[in-house]
Amino acid sequence: MTTLEDYLEKNAERIDKVIHRYFGDVHGDLFRASAHLLLAGGKRLRPAVVILAADAVKKGSSDDLIPAALALELTHNFTLIHDDIMDGDVVRRGVPTVHKVWNEPMAILAGDVLYAKAFEFICLSEAENPAKIRAVKMLARTCTEICEGQSMDMAFGTRDDVSDLDYLEMVSKKTGVLYGASAAIGGILAGANPVQADALYQFGVNSGVAFQIQDDLIDLLASTEKSGKDRASDIREGKQTLIAIKAREKGLDLAQYRRELSAAEIDDLIARLEGAGIIEEVRATAVERATVAKQALSILPDSEEKQLLVEIADYFIARGN
Repeated sequence: MTTLEDYLEKNAERIDKVIHRYFGDVHGDLFRASAHLLLAGGKRLRPAVVILAADAVKKGSSDDLIPAALALELTHNFTLIHDDIMDGDVVRRGVPTVHKVWNEPMAILAGDVLYAKAFEFICLSEAENPAKIRAVKMLARTCTEICEGQSMDMAFGTRDDVSDLDYLEMVSKKTGVLYGASAAIGGILAGANPVQADALYQFGVNSGVAFQIQDDLIDLLASTEKSGKDRASDIREGKQTLIAIKAREKGLDLAQYRRELSAAEIDDLIARLEGAGIIEEVRATAVERATVAKQALSILPDSEEKQLLVEIADYFIARGN
């Protein structure tokens, strides 16, 4: 049986070839800006979920659905370009962000191009037209929810009463729904019935939430070399992560850490959070969501692809450990 690591590596190579075919030799600043992050690499996790979900529903169906897998990667990259503008980030995937290479107006347009292209590529898939209509409708709704999640995240920055439920709703929309759409769209285009499609959607949303919670832990606990980000950047920026919310609920004031921190100060903060049981609680929430995700797959027949989806949920919460 193929290991998840091998599968993800081969899938990334497959998607990269398709990306280079369509975006590797584009002309004009707008299209070069659109292709900039796509060509910088990535794990291509969302396309992997599309393809595995399709093959879990109907073995061998994914070869016809590569354009749909690419559509989900385009959607992901459109959100990254716009997020980088809003957050003022200057590096992504080891290269300067789009708005730093060009400018903010060009970056906005570049993201818009990827957004539009995503719908075009869904329609290029070899599938029944009613299934493609359902897939396009789901992607459109998903993009709206991603924007809503980003808006909630921004609004949280001015609040000190964000609850666990508020956070979980926000990350469900900002991160979870795109994994939900990846799984459900793969299934729908492969001929999934409504019950199977909903199960795949629930798998994706819950595993996506687990992914984001683990990301928050990685930001604090992993070295810069491992995470690719400044350590404890979420704490310094005062972001309302599950870690910060649970710390506030237990009377730990993190406001004093909203500044440049030494390695020793970060280690001291981690020790305080661990001592209060906060890190353990946050990890448990991620594990719980991954468990719910895996349980949703029980409706599908056993297959290698279903097992790999299960392993993806586990991988999402093991990253950075």
